[in-house]
Amino acid sequence: MGMVLLAMTIGGLIIASILLALSYFASLNWLRTFVLGGVTVWLTGYVILLFIGSIFSEEKTLTLNEPKEFCGFYFDCHLHTTVSGVRKTKTIADKTANGEFYIIKAKVFSDAKQASLGLISVDAKVVDAQKREYRRDLEAEKNLGDQLPFDRQVLPNESFEKEIVFDLPENVKNPRLDIREGYGIDHAIEAILIGDEDSILHKRKYFDLNTDARVASY
Repeated sequence: MGMVLLAMTIGGLIIASILLALSYFASLNWLRTFVLGGVTVWLTGYVILLFIGSIFSEEKTLTLNEPKEFCGFYFDCHLHTTVSGVRKTKTIADKTANGEFYIIKAKVFSDAKQASLGLISVDAKVVDAQKREYRRDLEAEKNLGDQLPFDRQVLPNESFEKEIVFDLPENVKNPRLDIREGYGIDHAIEAILIGDEDSILHKRKYFDLNTDARVASY
């Protein structure tokens, strides 16, 4: 629904621009007033719906193996990710964590019927109870061996797993993984897309990382 409303808004603005140009060339003041009034009412309603959808959205924490969907072209929501495992360790090969390494096994799968799909420009980060953000430790990840890229194409009903690493404080509270994908233009569109997780002020879906699993070394 959000993409339909956005498409209608863009199409309406194009038509409104044409009508406004016509009103100026033909000196049709009534048409100009009508178009400007209609655009104002429509955009006001759209902004109200955008903020209502975001303000009343609910933050969600996904449990182990609970999927999060990603929508290609904002319609076909066939790609999914889950967290299928979490381990903690102080060392990975010769690298020692400042706090503790969280080795997170992320699974990517598709339930599409025909098309081969893939995530685009994946951004994964951990957010704690104080909303502090932590980026991946790419150097530590290199010591895990060869890993498939997040943007690997997935065939229908296919899946793959990838391990990513974060160096988190030992006393970190309620760490949760946030996975986002898309280019800058995608984020710009999604920021004004009603009901989208990446729209302005919209609450997000996180993966729970709380675990008692530990290993002495890796």
